[in-house]
Amino acid sequence: MIDPITLEVARNRFSAIAEEMGGVLRRTSLSPNIKERADCSAAVFTPSGEMLAQAEHIPVHLGSMPESVAACLRAFEPVPGVQYAVNDPFYGGTHLNDLTILAPVFVGGDHIAWVANRAHHADVGGEAPGSMPAHATRVQQEGHIVPPTMAVQDDEWLDQFLVPFVDASRTPWERRGDLDAQMGANAVAVRRLQELAGSEGLDRFSAISEALLGYGESRMESALGELPDGKFTFEDYMEHGPDDVAIKVAITIDGSSLHADFAGSDPQVEANFNAVEAVTRSCLYYAVRVATDPSIPANGGCYRPIGLSAPEGSIVNAQAPAAVAAGNVETSQRIADVLLGALAQAVPDRVSAASQGTMNNVLIGNDDFAYYETVAGGQGARPYRDGQSGIHTGMTNTRNTPIEALHTHYPFRVESYTLRRDSGGAGKYRGGEGIRREIRFLTSATLSLMGERRRNRPWGLAGGEPGAAGEDWLIRGGGAEERLAGKTTVDVAEGDLLVVLTPGGGGWGSEAG
Repeated sequence: MIDPITLEVARNRFSAIAEEMGGVLRRTSLSPNIKERADCSAAVFTPSGEMLAQAEHIPVHLGSMPESVAACLRAFEPVPGVQYAVNDPFYGGTHLNDLTILAPVFVGGDHIAWVANRAHHADVGGEAPGSMPAHATRVQQEGHIVPPTMAVQDDEWLDQFLVPFVDASRTPWERRGDLDAQMGANAVAVRRLQELAGSEGLDRFSAISEALLGYGESRMESALGELPDGKFTFEDYMEHGPDDVAIKVAITIDGSSLHADFAGSDPQVEANFNAVEAVTRSCLYYAVRVATDPSIPANGGCYRPIGLSAPEGSIVNAQAPAAVAAGNVETSQRIADVLLGALAQAVPDRVSAASQGTMNNVLIGNDDFAYYETVAGGQGARPYRDGQSGIHTGMTNTRNTPIEALHTHYPFRVESYTLRRDSGGAGKYRGGEGIRREIRFLTSATLSLMGERRRNRPWGLAGGEPGAAGEDWLIRGGGAEERLAGKTTVDVAEGDLLVVLTPGGGGWGSEAG
C-alpha cells in the first residue's frame, strides 16, 4: 500500500520531470515556433506505454501520444541508449509537423519507463512552405513521413532517420537545432527518472506508478458517478467550400463510465482536415476533464473509464492515405466543441459556450524561410463569467510569437495586433473578443491559411448569442482587396498586406436574464 502523502509527492515529482523536459526543450530549441510559442509537449509513460504523468502543455499532443508509444512498442524491443522517432498520423501522430521523440528508461537491465516529447517542426517538406498545403488530398503531399524508426543511438542521430528528415525541410539548419533540443530534453528526463528509481528502489518505484494510475482511475470513476446518467447528443460542422461536413456524437453516461460514439459523422473528405482516431481520442479526454474535475491527475488511469467509438473512414477516424494536416489543428477544435456541446446538456453549469473553434493557422515561407503560427481568439463565456479575449482555447495551449522575434527572424512586419472589438457574443456573460492581426510582406512568398468558423459562428449557450465569424483579407500592394477562403494557399508579393480577424467566443445566458 502506498500512503496518500507518498502518492501526492510522487505525483508531483513525475509531473515535475515532464515539466522540466518541456522547459529544456524550449530553452535549447532553435525555432521561434518551439522556443517562443511553446508548440511542444512532454510526458512520462509506464513500460507498457500507459501515460504516467504529463506537463500541462498541448491537449491534442498529449492525448494522442500514448498511441505513438504503443506504435514503437509494436515495432521494437526497447534498447538502452536508443531513442525512437515517429510522426506518421496513422501510427499515433497528429500531423507530420508534430515529431515525437521517445526514449526508454532503464535501470540496470530493467525497463522502468518511457519519456517522450512532441514538437511542431515549422517545415517538414511537402508541396507548400509550412507543410500544410490547402489543396492536399493525400498525406504524402504534406511532407516527410516518419513511421516508428530508430533515431538515436548513444547520443548520436542515426543517418537513416536524420538525413531524410532534415533534407526534406526548406529550413534544414532549424530542423537540426530543434531535433537536438528534443534529444537533450529526453536525456534529462531519463536521468531524473533513474535518480527517482534509485532513491525509491525498483519495486517501490513500480508500486508507486501502479498506485498513481489506480488513483487516477478511481478519481475519474467518482467524478463520472456524480454526472447524471443518460444519452446526450450534439452535432456541429466543418466548413468545406460551400458545403458543411457534419461531426455528430452521442455521449452515454452510465454510473462511473462514459462512452462517446461518433456514428453518423460524415465520411473522410478529399481535403486536408481529416482527423485520425488518436486526435479524436485526445479531444474526448480533454472535454471530459473540462466537464468533470480538471484536478484529476491526467494519467492513463483516469482515461480507463472513458470509451470511444469512431467509425473507420469517417472525418473523425480517417484512414490512410488521407491528408490530415488541418485535422490536428482545426477538426480537433470542432470535435472538442461537439463533445462539450453534448456534455453541456448533462452539466450546464460546468461548460462554457463555444470558443473560437479554430487555431487560425498562418504559414508563410519560400525556399529560405518557413514561419508558422496559430492566432488566438475569443473564449466562450462561462456560466459565471465573461469569456477571456485574445487567448488560445480548446485543443491548443500555445503562446504568441513576440513581434520582436518575428521581425528578427522573418521578412515581414506586423503592422497591427489588437483585440477585435465587439466580436464576442452577447449574453448575460459575453464571449471573449478575437484578434485583428495585419502582416506586411517584405518579400515574395507562399501563404497558407488554415482556419474555421469563417461561416458557422461559435455558438452561445443558455440563450447567449454566437460570436463573430472569422475573416481573412489580402490587400495587394496596388490597393485591391481580396477576401480569402478560410483554407487556402496563395502566392503573395512584396508590399502585400494580410489581415486576419479571428472569431469571438459565444455568449452565455440571455441578456434579459
